[in-house]
Amino acid sequence: MRIGELAKRTSCDIETIRYYEKNGLLAEPARNSNGYRQYETAHLDRLQFIRHCRSLQLSLGEIRVLLDLQTNPSSGCHEVDKLLDGHIAQVREQMASLQTLEQQLVKLRKQCQGPHSVEECGILQNLNEAADNHDCACHDEPPRTIG
Repeated sequence: MRIGELAKRTSCDIETIRYYEKNGLLAEPARNSNGYRQYETAHLDRLQFIRHCRSLQLSLGEIRVLLDLQTNPSSGCHEVDKLLDGHIAQVREQMASLQTLEQQLVKLRKQCQGPHSVEECGILQNLNEAADNHDCACHDEPPRTIG
C-alpha cells in the first residue's frame, strides 16, 4: 500500500508517518520501481500500535522503549510494567497540578460576581495586581519574579 492508503487506514497524517520513519519508530518501507514507498501489513500494525500508545499520551521515547522490548518476546515484562508505572505516576502528578489550577481559577472567578464594567471587573483587577507582583486571590503565595 502507498503512504496515502496507510494514512487513511490509520487516521494518521502523512507527515506524521514520515516523522515516525525519520525518527526510527517506523521502518522505512521499500520503494517500488517508480519510487513510491510500498508499505506492508507490518507497517500498518506498527503504526496502529504507535497511534494507540500516543492516545495514552505515552512519549515517543516511551514508545521506542516498548518497541525495543517487543523485539525480545520471550523476556519478562517487568520493564513494561516499570515503564507504565512511571507513566501512571506522571499522569497522577499532572492530575494534581490540574486540580490545583482548577482551584486557583475558581478562586479567581469568585473575584467577579455579577455584571460589572470591564473597568470594575475583579478578575482583571486581580490579574493586573498579580502582574505588578502583588498578592492575588488565586495563589496562596505572592507570584515569583523570573529572571
